[in-house]
Amino acid sequence: MAQSMAYNASAGLSGMLKKGHQSFSGLTDATLRNVEACREISTVTRTSLGPNGMNKLVVNHLGRIIVTSDCCAIVKELEIEHPAAKMLQMAAEAQDFECGDGTNLVVSFAGELLSQTEDLFRMGLHPADVVSGYSSAGEKLLEFLEEMTSEVEGVADGRMKEQLERAIRPVLAAKQLGSEDVLAPLVAEACLGTMSSGGKAAVNVESVRVAKILGGNIHQSHVVHGFVALRGVEMTLTSCENAKIAVFSCGIEASATEAKGTVLMKNAEDLKSYNKSEEKKMEEVIKSIADSGVKVIVSGGSVSEMALHFIERYGMLCLKIGSKWELRRLCVATGSTALVRMGAPTPDEMGWCDDVKQIEVGGKPVTVFNQKDDSGKSKLSTIVLRASTSSVLADLERAIDDGVHAANTACKDGRLVPGAGATEMELSLKIIAFADTCPGLDQYAIRAFGKALEVVPRTLAENAGLDQGSVLAALGAAHASGKKSAGIDIDAMGVATATGIKDETNVLDLYATKSTAFRLAIDAALTVLRVDQIIMSKQAGGGRNAAMDPMAGM
Repeated sequence: MAQSMAYNASAGLSGMLKKGHQSFSGLTDATLRNVEACREISTVTRTSLGPNGMNKLVVNHLGRIIVTSDCCAIVKELEIEHPAAKMLQMAAEAQDFECGDGTNLVVSFAGELLSQTEDLFRMGLHPADVVSGYSSAGEKLLEFLEEMTSEVEGVADGRMKEQLERAIRPVLAAKQLGSEDVLAPLVAEACLGTMSSGGKAAVNVESVRVAKILGGNIHQSHVVHGFVALRGVEMTLTSCENAKIAVFSCGIEASATEAKGTVLMKNAEDLKSYNKSEEKKMEEVIKSIADSGVKVIVSGGSVSEMALHFIERYGMLCLKIGSKWELRRLCVATGSTALVRMGAPTPDEMGWCDDVKQIEVGGKPVTVFNQKDDSGKSKLSTIVLRASTSSVLADLERAIDDGVHAANTACKDGRLVPGAGATEMELSLKIIAFADTCPGLDQYAIRAFGKALEVVPRTLAENAGLDQGSVLAALGAAHASGKKSAGIDIDAMGVATATGIKDETNVLDLYATKSTAFRLAIDAALTVLRVDQIIMSKQAGGGRNAAMDPMAGM
C-alpha cells in the first residue's frame, strides 16, 4: 500500500499510471493522429462509392476471401484497431442496421470532414471553433435537405410494384451495376408477397430470405412465396399438395432412457420380442401422426431407419433440417409450431402449405414449400439466387439485403431526394452561402463543411473515369443557375438532371437513408474532434499484442 501511494511528481502522468501505459495529448499527438487514421480508412472505402465503385478483395484471419464493394462488409473484415477509426466503423454498422444502404456515404463524408480540419488547424482555429461551426452547419444541412424532398405517388404506400422498384433500383445499382434490372423486380416481388393485405404497408427484413445455389447465371434467379430447403426429402414420395405439416425440433427416433441399464436376453425369442415392442411403439407414433391428417413431417434432428420405414408405409413425406434457424423460418412460412415431443400434433400446432415438392436446381435437390396465393398468405418469401461463383453469390446476397432494407425504409418514409450527387452539390452551395452570413471564426469551419460535401460528386466522377475537375465545375455551374436536380450522368459522360419524374437519368435516393447517413457521419466526426488526449493501458498478452499496438506508426 505504501508503494502504491508513492507518487513521483516529476514524472507527471507516467508516474501516476501503471507501467506500460501510453498517453498522447495535444493537437499534434492526439487530434491530428486521429484525423489521419480516419482519413486513411475513408480513402480505402471511397473508391467503392457509386455504381462504378471498385471491389475490394479482403482475406480475413481465417483465410476466407471476401470480394465486395459494400463498405460495411469491408470495414468489418478489416479488423480495425485504431480507436478513432473504429468510431467510423461503428457509425457504418449503425447505418447498415438502420437503413442497409448509405454506409459508404457515412465513412467518406466523415473522413472528408476530418480532412478539412487539417487546413483549419493550420490557420490557427481551435478544435472548439471547428466543432461549433460543424454543429451549426449540420443543423442547417438537415433543414436544407428536408426542403429538397419530393414524394412519388405509390412509394409511401409500398404496394405499387413499379414504384417500389423505383426506390430499390438505385440501391442495387450502387452495389451490382448491370444486375439491378434483374434484382429489383425480384426484391419488390418478394417484399410485396410478405405484406399483409390491410393496414399500412410494412416490410419485415427477416421475412425475405435468400437461398444461394451455385451454378447458372443471375437471370435464372426467381422468387418463391414460401420456404426453400437446400436439401432433398428422405422418401420416395417427392411431392404433395394441400399438405398439413408437422414440425419436430427433436429427432424422430426411439428415445433413450435417462438411466443407463442392461437388458439380459436368454434366447432368440427374447430378442425378437424386444425388437417387436420397439417397432410397435414407433408404428403407433407414426400412425397417430398420419391419422391426424399430416402429409409432411419435418425433423430438426436425425430420423431413424425404423421411423423412415413407417413414414413411407403411411404415405407421408419426410424432410430433415439441421439448422434451428432454418427450422424457425419454415415454421414462420407455414404457420407451424415446432414440437419437442413425439406424437400427433393438435390442429393449432399444424402448419399448412399449398404445394411441397422436391425439384432439382443446378444439379442439386432442393425442397420447396410454396404458397400459391401470394396476397399476404405467406409470411416468408425466398429469393432463389443463381451465380457462377460463391464470391458473386455472397455479394449478390449483400446487395439484396440492402434492397430489402430500402423497401422497408420506403414504406416508413416515402420521401425522395435527387441522386447522382445532385443533393450533395446543392447542399454544398447552400452551406457555403450560409457561411457568408455567419460572423466570427465559425464561418471558416462552416465553409469547410460545405466544401466537404463535394466529396460525393467528385468521387462519383472519379470512379466513373471522368475528369473530376471539369465535371465538378459544370455541376456547380448548373446548380448555381437554378438547376437543383442536376446530377452526374455516368452513361452520358456528363451532367444531366435527376428529378426522377421527367428527366432522363431517373436517379432518386431515399430521404431517410440520406439524412441518417449525414447525421451519423457528423456525429462521428465531432466525436473524434472532441478528443484531445488518448490514454491506453498496457495490453494483456505481452509481446504478441505489443506488435499489434493500434497507435503504432501513427
